[in-house]
Amino acid sequence: MSLLDPVWTSLLYLVAAVFFILALRGLSSPRTARRGNLIGAAGALIAVVTVFLSSRLENIPCILAAIAVGSAVAAPVARRVKMTQMPQLVALFNGVGGGAAALVALLELSHAGDPWVRLAIVFTLLVGAVSFAGSGVTFAKLQELMTTRPVVFPGLPAVMAAVLLAAVAAAAVVVFTGSLPLASLLLVLGLAAGILLVLPVGGADVPIVISLLNAFTGLAVAASGLVLGNVLLVVAGTLVGASGTILTRAMAAAMGRSVAGILFGAFRGGSTAGSTAVSERPVRSSSAEDVAVLLGYAQRVIIVPGYGLAVAQGQHTAAELALALESRGIEVDFAIHPVAGRMPGHMNVLLAEANVPYESLKEMGEINPEFKTADVALVVGANDVVNPAAKTSAGSPIYGMPILEVAEARQVVFLKRSMRPGFAGIENDLLYEPQTSLLFGDAKDSLAQVLGAVKAL
Repeated sequence: MSLLDPVWTSLLYLVAAVFFILALRGLSSPRTARRGNLIGAAGALIAVVTVFLSSRLENIPCILAAIAVGSAVAAPVARRVKMTQMPQLVALFNGVGGGAAALVALLELSHAGDPWVRLAIVFTLLVGAVSFAGSGVTFAKLQELMTTRPVVFPGLPAVMAAVLLAAVAAAAVVVFTGSLPLASLLLVLGLAAGILLVLPVGGADVPIVISLLNAFTGLAVAASGLVLGNVLLVVAGTLVGASGTILTRAMAAAMGRSVAGILFGAFRGGSTAGSTAVSERPVRSSSAEDVAVLLGYAQRVIIVPGYGLAVAQGQHTAAELALALESRGIEVDFAIHPVAGRMPGHMNVLLAEANVPYESLKEMGEINPEFKTADVALVVGANDVVNPAAKTSAGSPIYGMPILEVAEARQVVFLKRSMRPGFAGIENDLLYEPQTSLLFGDAKDSLAQVLGAVKAL
């Protein structure tokens, strides 16, 4: 017997749905992201408690044990994960969601007599399996457990087409017959499709594919809500699917690419993975003292953070350097590219963690016209998002990607660990221009040296 009557159940589900919507609203800005995350967590808690109080659940000890085990694993992982590994964590969470939806659908098949319900089941099975397997491959690529370059082999398009046709055929039979063996085959075909979908994607495009798979998981969860007759699952899944789709399109636009080009570009020879060879051309290197002089006597400085800053955990030193320059009357801003790092908002969260004022974080459209007025552009661990090849080299893998117009600053200083290319695997010709100088070393250490030299001026 349930402890809640249907009216209270519906009311609490409505409250949870409103919380999810408010959470998405909060996550749209770094200033309100923390609050949005807490609101979303509260909505999830309300939803879970409502299910327990309104449903006739069996095997409650097993359910509670599963929750305890999941919490014991997830809480320490979430606390210890580094900012640079957040995309991998998102991929894992996303994959688990898709896999869970697929398993629930498979278990519900034996209770489904209506063909329309079975249609929702086969959709959940296929899309959830694709999301689970594809997310696993994205995790392996980002964690460098496998090559980040596109993996293609002769006949791959034909194999993908065959898998999809077999999946459609199996799905059609399951809808009309409810065959459990064919449903299991559909699950396997979905796993194969997910792997084949992500293998040809180059490393720099993997975060976009994570967002796309997140949308897939949302759709699978929404369909599982139809299977289970749970309106809240339909609402939550639809929100995830819609937001994931919007984010995917926004990220693709920021890269100057189409989603189809990202997924299937390797088939026609294009990808975001170029050569990893290091050029023999000479560059102009600087010392920390030289960079400090450039910064200390400038009037306008724009700092461009990138993945290298996140790896070195140098955000607090960068924030301290900005404060030291501002104390000398120098105007300092941070230029944020939409896909700097490996996920949208990566740099915003990183710098907010170091208490950099939100007003100092300028998005690409706002900051680009101001590079002409900058005495120094200090690029810390970024490469592809400032590479002029995106505008000038039609054959470049990143051609057409909107970039930060760092080349227009009077002086450009790169803080780099080495001359290795960025994640897209291509050279940056800006490194060899006469107005550019390089300070080699770990980003955090280099920033600390420059900071010390600025204070000594």
